[in-house]
This record gives sequence, C-alpha cells and structure tokens, in this order.
Amino acid sequence: MNKQFFIFAAGLVFIAGCSVGPDYHQPPAIASQPVPAAFTGTVSATNYSEWKVAQPSASLPRGEWWKVFDRAELDRLESLAATNNQNLAATAAQVEQARALVKVARADFFPQLSAQPSYVRQGTSFNAPQNGKAAGAAYTYNTFMAPLDLNWELDLWGRVRRESESAQAHFMAVADDFASAKLLLQAEVASDYFMLRALEAEHALVADTITTYRRSLELTQNRRRGGIASDLDVAQAETQLRVAEAELPALELQQETLLHALATLCGRPATGFQLAPDNLMTNAIPNLPVSLPSELLERRPDIAAAERRMNAANADVGVAKSAFYPQVYLNGGAGYESLSANSLFDWPSRVWALGPSVNFPLFTGGRNRAQLAAARAAYDGTVANYRETVLTAFQEVEDQLSAQRLLAAQFDAQSAAVAAAQHTLDISNNRYQAGLDTYLDVATAQSVTLSNERTVVQLAGQRLVAEVALIKALGGDWQPLGVEKTSQDQGSHQAVVGLKP
Repeated sequence: MNKQFFIFAAGLVFIAGCSVGPDYHQPPAIASQPVPAAFTGTVSATNYSEWKVAQPSASLPRGEWWKVFDRAELDRLESLAATNNQNLAATAAQVEQARALVKVARADFFPQLSAQPSYVRQGTSFNAPQNGKAAGAAYTYNTFMAPLDLNWELDLWGRVRRESESAQAHFMAVADDFASAKLLLQAEVASDYFMLRALEAEHALVADTITTYRRSLELTQNRRRGGIASDLDVAQAETQLRVAEAELPALELQQETLLHALATLCGRPATGFQLAPDNLMTNAIPNLPVSLPSELLERRPDIAAAERRMNAANADVGVAKSAFYPQVYLNGGAGYESLSANSLFDWPSRVWALGPSVNFPLFTGGRNRAQLAAARAAYDGTVANYRETVLTAFQEVEDQLSAQRLLAAQFDAQSAAVAAAQHTLDISNNRYQAGLDTYLDVATAQSVTLSNERTVVQLAGQRLVAEVALIKALGGDWQPLGVEKTSQDQGSHQAVVGLKP
C-alpha cells in the first residue's frame, strides 16, 4: 500500500473520535420548580442527607418486602407468582430481546467479513461489441471463485456509537420495565390476598351474626307461643335473619372471584386452587418510615425506565444528525478466482482489493431534516413522560400517606362505634326481655352493630391494602438507600379490636 493510503487512514482514525448530536444530561425532574425536600406529614428532610440528583437505582434488590406483614400464606403466593406468572415471563423475554439488540448494535463497531464462494458457467455472444465491432467469436467457460469480502463503516461522526448508546439505554429501560412489572405483580398479589382475607373475615362475621339472629328468632317464636311477643316481633326477627342470609352468597362470590384472580397471578388453574387459613385481625399493621423524595426517584423502576428512555431518545437525535455527514467505508476483498476447479487454490489464482468509499448525502428531498425533527420531538416527548411519571409517583406516595393517616383515624373511631353499638344492643336485649321495648328496637340495634363490625373488618383490609400500595409507591421498599432495616424501623401499630362473635 502506498504512503497516501496510510495518511488517509490516519486522518480517519483521528477524526473518528467525534460524535455528533447532544451528549445526554438529565433534565430537571419537575419543570420550573424544585423537587420537594420531604413528603407531607413525614419526618423533616433535615434528618436525612441533603437533596441530591437522583441516579436510577431500580436494579438494586428490593428484598421480600411483603414479609413485613408476617403472613406465611402470602409468602407462598408471592413465591408462586414470581416463578409461574406468565405476564412476568413475557416481560423477562422482552429483556432478553433488548439485551440481544444491544449486541446487534455493537456489531457495527467491527469489520463485517463474509465468504461467498461461487461457480458460474457462462457463454459469450458471437456478436458482443468489441472495439466497436462484433467480437466474431463465442466462448464458453467456467468461473470458480472463493472470495472473502470485507466491509467496515468508519464511525467518524459517532453514528454507530449513538446507536449503541440508544440500544443500551433501551435495554436498561426494558430491564426497569421488568422490575416495575415484578413490583406490580407482587403488590397485586398482596392486595388481592388482603382483600380476600377481609372478605373471609366479613363472611365469618355475617355467618356468626346469622347464628345469633337464628337464636333470636327461636326466642321470639317461643315468646310468641307464651303470649309475650307479637306476630310482628316474629316477622321482624325472621326478616332480619333472611336479609342477613341473603348477604352470604354475595360475599362468597367476591371471595371466589379474588381466589381465582390469585390463582391466575400465581400461574395456577383457578379450578381447585385453595389457600391455607389465615385470620386478618390477628396480625399488626407495620408502621413504615418513609424515605426521601430523591430516593423515591432513584428506586422506583417506572421513573428509572422513563429516565433511560430519555437517554435513548437523546442518542437517537445524534443518529439522526449523523445522516447529514458522509459515510465512509473501508472495503476490501481477497480470495481465489480461476477457470478451473483444479487450479482454483493455486497461488497465481489469488486476487485482492482494498480501498475506501464515501457516500455523500447531496440531496435527500428533506428526509434527513425531517428525521432530525422527528428525533428531537421524540426526545421532548420522553422528557414530558419522565416528568409526568415523577409527578404521578409523588401523587401516589402522598395519596397513600393520607390513606394511612385517615384510615387509622377512621379505624379508631369505628372501633369505638362498635363498642357503643354493642352496649346499645345489650340494653335493647335487656329491655325487650323485660317487656319494655318491642323487638324492632332489638332488630335495629343488632343491624347497627353488625354494620359497624363489618365496617371495622373492611377498614382493617383497606389499611393493609393501603400499606401495600404505599410500599409499591415507594418502589418496593421504604428504607433509605444503603441503610439496613432494624427492629425499631419495623415497628407496628395494632389493628386488632375485640369483635363479639
């Protein structure tokens, strides 16, 4: 090779370090105003480290966060779902696909070498033009070739680097999508589980109350036969019993629906799927310390995925910009060519060629400019999606913090209402047995007591579901990053009240 070729190659290597398009810089998480330093109603941010730029940490292990509820059957369901859920398996396959596409993009960094051996038997035309006249002769011959072809795009403007950067960011976004899908699955299993247990507790409460109503009906019928009670009292007692009995099938339908949903989430057929017994009202509700907003931005996988997609879209802008610049290729070939197969691999049959080629985009009808505008618009869209995801995350955390506070207050008030209703029922029973009141007063007190007791059970389930939703909103954990959980951090407040069967 001559000296000019080496000078040309050295020049190409020198400018190959250039990359067109903007380098990625994370935009502000919330436009036009700072991110809040702490969540409403939580410990002041001054008790933690200062605000810092969030770096996606969705890949950090979240651990088995549901074990804070201390439910062995929930642990079993979460294990089944992680192993057998088909939606999660499909998302995992998408991660593997994105990983493979990263390797596809990186392949363009390397020379592409291919072999295309061929055999051709051909005949020439007697009248083929030769020096302005007919050749005057026809030939038939064979051509044997065994070439190696080389093609290598010199990444002078960073097109390949930007494509690789985009593919890598997209892969990380899909990996975060998997983490988000996994967290959503875990939260859905836990929520359905607690809703089912709340329905079971409510069903048991109504069934016990039906037993009480049945005894009341028998007592009222006996009193009627003794001439103490009226037919109206008997009719009211029977109506109350039948109304309560009619509520059981509706509760059972809701239970069966949730049980079937849990079976599907766990990758099991709904037919025959059963759970081990568990009492909703016997365990405490965990009291979770809440991490800083900056850690929320780091930990939540949906925020991390949105941030990765901004990175990928930014790299796509660089790819679109590179289309305005010449594409330089290094082409080469070497191999053997002969008229006979016997002499194909003889040394005199060797052939080779090596040299660069340049593709100048002189006129594209506005295609390159339109593609660049589209890439920039796509990037602006990912920025808006990222900020919307951040705002939604803050909303979800604040919603669940409000739910924790207000449901706890409602639970305490409702528990007091249960005690008051039970006291009223005791008085009504005593006055009815003494002949001072009609059975309507007893029936009314019994209905109020049952309604308040059912509300307490429902609130206990809602508080557990809200606790799951809070953990999910915090990205699957609640502890500040890098801090180990202690027994003090995992303190709890009781959700247990004495319900009269």
